[in-house]
Amino acid sequence: MNEILALSGVAQAALIRNRKISPEELFQLYVERIAEVNPAINAVVELMQYSAPKPGPLSGVPFSIKDSIEVAGTVCSAGTLGYRNAPKSTRDATLVARLRAAGAIPVARTNIPDLLFAFESDNLLFGRTNNPYDHSRTSGGSSGGEAALIASCGSPFGLGSDAAGSVRLPAHYCGIASLKPTSGRLARTGHVPPAGGWVEALWQIGPMARHVEDLQALMPILLGADGEDYTVIPMPYSDVPVENLRIAYFTDNGFAEPDAETQAVVAEAGRALGAVENRPPGIERSCELEMMFLGADGGDGIREFLSSIGSHRTHPLLDGWLAKLEEFRTDVKGFASYYAIIDHFRAAMHANLAINDVILSPVSTSAAVLHGTSIEEKNFKGFSYTMTHNLTGWPAAVVRCGTSSSGLPIGVQIAGAPWREDIVLGVARRLEEIFGGWRAAPKELMAADERR
Repeated sequence: MNEILALSGVAQAALIRNRKISPEELFQLYVERIAEVNPAINAVVELMQYSAPKPGPLSGVPFSIKDSIEVAGTVCSAGTLGYRNAPKSTRDATLVARLRAAGAIPVARTNIPDLLFAFESDNLLFGRTNNPYDHSRTSGGSSGGEAALIASCGSPFGLGSDAAGSVRLPAHYCGIASLKPTSGRLARTGHVPPAGGWVEALWQIGPMARHVEDLQALMPILLGADGEDYTVIPMPYSDVPVENLRIAYFTDNGFAEPDAETQAVVAEAGRALGAVENRPPGIERSCELEMMFLGADGGDGIREFLSSIGSHRTHPLLDGWLAKLEEFRTDVKGFASYYAIIDHFRAAMHANLAINDVILSPVSTSAAVLHGTSIEEKNFKGFSYTMTHNLTGWPAAVVRCGTSSSGLPIGVQIAGAPWREDIVLGVARRLEEIFGGWRAAPKELMAADERR
């Protein structure tokens, strides 16, 4: 692999500005890398053609996009059969357009679960995406294709989306960095399915990259209202030194106990930053509350949407999600009760900010799980750690801080107060400096074709 591909997008942009490499040459390097690694990981659903970049801070740097975010001239399938033959998008999603305006060039669209509903990326259109570090294991979901491709140096950075952990869990499983911004921070125009309904406060589009400096560079580019997504709040974006922070950490949320390796990595990260051990009260209900929010109608809204687009056959992982939502079905009175409970949880978490600026925690209870097992209760409960910050709406990042005994990445989740992505990313970058962040997968894995 050409060593340039392992650099950050920021570093690659500097090489282009200094005429060490041309945009065409860099794009071709990525095309060749994708051809090399994709037979093994099955992360790419469509390869793009080169397009001349605009002048800007990222001029000439390729990027990838989750297959639920529209790119002009391509079919956004959302991984579901009903969109197999959908018309090509006539325009870019807002955030894709902003990256293009900064000079970045789309190189690939990446694999996801059926209609995004699974913690692993496998669907009836394109099959499953393998973890670059162990092909018997998942890359996570729903932004699993993004994470696998970025980890394999097939893209320097890209866009995912997150309603229960979908940019953070794949980053943890694949050893890269990612950010779920504050709810209302970034425009979601051009996402499929679109924003709307009572669950929209749970999710955001977020950037993913091998290196935290790219996430820091991307946020100012992606910010701002677009005149279409009315939920976007045009808050200023700070960028202050990460000093004198009150940092807390916990290794067990009281609901799903992580394995010993995961707990050790989080505790070591906490100690490295001088953090105190402190678990916010009530956090053990995160999974239950997220499922209340998503499942108040028993999943009927999802079923109706699938039917309306012609997805009359769905992936078993999506079916498993719908079955889990069914047990949270309620009536209007029950929904009011759900909302009150969730509001109380948010208030309690907000009160915790009076004593903590940043909270470190596991991303899940283990490193990447085997294909097909994310829906099993023992694994599903582990995703409660990311669900916490979909409920709060806080920004939360992930960065690799350790490695399991079997060679799999282990990430740490960093959460902070609303609108303080700068602090969250500053802490993530410090942890990256201490523990090394992303590391390449063994070369022999990238040469093997183990797709189904």
